[in-house]
Amino acid sequence: MPKPPSPAPPAAWFGLAVLALPTLLVSMDMTILYLATPSLSADLKPTGAELLWISDIYGFLVAGALIPMGTLGDRIGRRRLLLGGALFFGLASALAAFASSPAMLIAARALLGVAGATLLPSTLALIRGLFPDPRQRSVAISVWTTCFTLGGVVGPIIGGLLLAHFHWGSVFLIAVPVMLALLVLGPFLLPEYRAPDHRRLDLVSATLVVATVLATVWGLKQWAEQGSTLAPGAAITAGVVIGALFVRRQTRLPDPLIQPSLFRDGAFTAALAANTVALFAWVGASLLVAQHLQLVLGFSPLTAGLWTIPPAIACVLGCLGAPHLALRLSPAVVVCGGLVLAALGLALMAGLTSGFRFAAVVGAMMVLGLGVSMIVTLGTDLMLTVAPPDMAGAASAISETGAEFGGSLGVAVLGSIAFAAYRGGLVLPPGIDLQESAAARDTLGGAVAVAARLPDMLGSALRAGAQEEFVGGLQRATGVGAAILMAVTLLFAWVVLRRDSTPITTDGGKTR
Repeated sequence: MPKPPSPAPPAAWFGLAVLALPTLLVSMDMTILYLATPSLSADLKPTGAELLWISDIYGFLVAGALIPMGTLGDRIGRRRLLLGGALFFGLASALAAFASSPAMLIAARALLGVAGATLLPSTLALIRGLFPDPRQRSVAISVWTTCFTLGGVVGPIIGGLLLAHFHWGSVFLIAVPVMLALLVLGPFLLPEYRAPDHRRLDLVSATLVVATVLATVWGLKQWAEQGSTLAPGAAITAGVVIGALFVRRQTRLPDPLIQPSLFRDGAFTAALAANTVALFAWVGASLLVAQHLQLVLGFSPLTAGLWTIPPAIACVLGCLGAPHLALRLSPAVVVCGGLVLAALGLALMAGLTSGFRFAAVVGAMMVLGLGVSMIVTLGTDLMLTVAPPDMAGAASAISETGAEFGGSLGVAVLGSIAFAAYRGGLVLPPGIDLQESAAARDTLGGAVAVAARLPDMLGSALRAGAQEEFVGGLQRATGVGAAILMAVTLLFAWVVLRRDSTPITTDGGKTR
């Protein structure tokens, strides 16, 4: 009978605290720029296209570079890649803070994206080395997931506090002391690990996977914004074709960038699907709910932002509580329960009624957040557990890339369903000219803006009709999302629960 893994020493928990710093920061950088956009726009005077690239290029390059960087960490050393990425991230942050032109800021944000892609898979893969005991590793991953979740929530809040007193560049400079702390403490608290066979990194495969992710994610985002036009469709098609070439190359190389054997494990593939669909639901629903709070219920951006705190608290509870549930049930059972909760959250939104819209929206987002956080915490743990130790970096990167795909797909699919229903159902009151009619049909925000310029009765009729159709579109989109989640729940239960439904014991083993 194999000896159970030894518990991690106290120093491992200090190492986890060090790993939490870059995790929180990389997530914050996804959202911290939101409130700085007006002030940097006044200072640098970017065009509309440049402003979009300033906002988006960071997330694009994080998503595109995750898999090559995760595999690179497995081969050259995860701590070495983490510390190199920390230095790179700090320098790029300083460059962004003192950017003197839109092009310089875009370039700095691109460098930040590549640096961020070195940090995320390295932190998660190092957790596996720090915590060989499954029970402790589940708790550590829940802390990692909590930090990543909180980073996106507190980013705008911290950004707002900094902007109240300092130049817009301050939102980037806060990364510098954090990365310095990581560079000082990392060599003492974090163990090094690399794959024992010193495999080479295939640069052609790395280029193919970056091109696949960038083309597909860009196409999905453009699809969400523009609808089914030529450019998004061409980008997604190109991403699929390049992705097929990448997969074909992996099956023929003696030393592939991603081992195809990972995907032959049903538990790994099912956990990846669960994580991806969870972020599909969360990001897609968050987009629609943000507009519902402001444009239907009439909340200010600040008030709407504050009402995202209860779902964020539910996410934290799910992240921290999931490992304890796994002790009594099993990780697979808890993930399955999280999928049911997430589907229930979307179903509650699909059943909105006029008398309980606000309570239903916030309550449904709390249920959804609780389920999603349970899925991501234990789904990530399942993927790391079934992957061989020398592939932990690659497995971490695949997990995070799936999350990026899921979020982009959620915005594109659920957003498209909602806005197609809105545009198809909106009946404009007579007396509105063609230009105003086109703006009102385009988005709910456009309809509200047009209504504000019209006479009172006509404006009120347009606003009420547009809000009603938007709620109908939200209901239809979340209903589709709930059905997709239930389908994935059945798939997950079929693939994983048959294989492993035993809880983790306190000594790190499984009950029998």
